[in-house]
Amino acid sequence: MEEQKQPASPIRDVADAYSSKVDLACNGSREDLDPYVPAEHRPITSSTSSFGALAHLLKASLGSGVLAMPLAFKNAGLVVGCFGTFIIGFICAHVVHVLVKTSQQLCTEMKKPALGYAETCDLVFQNGPKPVRKFAPFARELADWALAFTHLGACCVYTVVVAESFKQISDVYGGPVWSVKIYCALTLVILIPLCQITKLKYLVPFSAIANVVWLVSICISIYYCLRDPPNVSERNLATSISGIPTFISTCLFAMEGIGVVMPIENEMSKPHQFLGCPGVLNIAMSAVAVLYAFVGFTGYLSFGEGVRGSLTLNLPQEEILAQTAKVLVASVMILSYALVYYVPVDVVWRRVQDKIPARHHRWSMGLIRLSGVLLTVGIATAVPRLELFMELVGAVCLSVMGLLLPAVTETVWRWGKDLGPYHWILIKNVLICVFSIVAMVSGVAYAVMSMINKL
Repeated sequence: MEEQKQPASPIRDVADAYSSKVDLACNGSREDLDPYVPAEHRPITSSTSSFGALAHLLKASLGSGVLAMPLAFKNAGLVVGCFGTFIIGFICAHVVHVLVKTSQQLCTEMKKPALGYAETCDLVFQNGPKPVRKFAPFARELADWALAFTHLGACCVYTVVVAESFKQISDVYGGPVWSVKIYCALTLVILIPLCQITKLKYLVPFSAIANVVWLVSICISIYYCLRDPPNVSERNLATSISGIPTFISTCLFAMEGIGVVMPIENEMSKPHQFLGCPGVLNIAMSAVAVLYAFVGFTGYLSFGEGVRGSLTLNLPQEEILAQTAKVLVASVMILSYALVYYVPVDVVWRRVQDKIPARHHRWSMGLIRLSGVLLTVGIATAVPRLELFMELVGAVCLSVMGLLLPAVTETVWRWGKDLGPYHWILIKNVLICVFSIVAMVSGVAYAVMSMINKL
């Protein structure tokens, strides 16, 4: 039996037509009714779990900086160092949170699956208030080059740690009596061929081994710190105000891992779990702050005013276990150099790639890599003072990249939208900017004065 047709209703027809017109006028299509979720549009390869992201962030944060914390405590004192470490840790965690949240909101609004650090700064300024849009290219360049110089500075630090470690071992076992500068130059024998490896996948097995070796060397260093510690009363609980800039610079160098945060978040299958409470970021930064404070406190308590830029350099010269730790740290630093070196090379290559004929790309890349290695080792050889490199890198690059630029980026992004009650977000970011500028100027001033006095 044929189905009976419903009688036409003029009222229903008019209502349906009106509803369709409203939908098309306001939304354009039914697809636009669904909010854009960046994680759903990321490549299949972006499948890192929250636990994996936590492991990556901890691995990236627990680098050479953890062994520099006793030096930071030397410039601040035991009590001020503990409080200062947690305060700077909180500021760094907050700034990273601000950057990631801004990037996530920007991805949703611009319908992009993921954004890097420099891309986030660029797009925020492009879509900000009209007076600041012209600064978008500058913001992108500043973010890129700050990241590049930060990693080049870290390469200089690694070179000096390797050189001083092998010099101490050579002195103990009757090797040639050479200066640290010669040992810095000798690192070229390993670094030049190692840094010509253009595929990260070939370094992955070495990186995995290096993580285990790094953990063992840290445990050995902590063992020597706790073996026979002196009384707390023998160490400074607080120092003069002149030591605070150096403490802040060294602490920023040690703790700031903002350069790896965006790549890690971009690879997560559930990026919303990166922030929040507890969240990947909060767990990682809490663990890092506790470990850094512990190593800084015990290292300075054990070795006092003679503490060096890397804790392993203070370990006893006569014991095999201590010499083993130095060899392990030097080996890890060499591998870390090769990994960290990829960042500045990538920044330079992206700017010159299109200007070089394709047939010359291979030789051009090799020349760029060779030039960068010669530059970093040359700087380390000219000024083989580990502490000075840490202070300068922390004061200049990390103050800009880790504090100033993220605060400015959030302010531009929220301008005209939501600056919070009484514009507290603006006030907060102004304070962060002032802190970063003061830390940069004072840190550079004290580092330069130290360089003049010690050279």
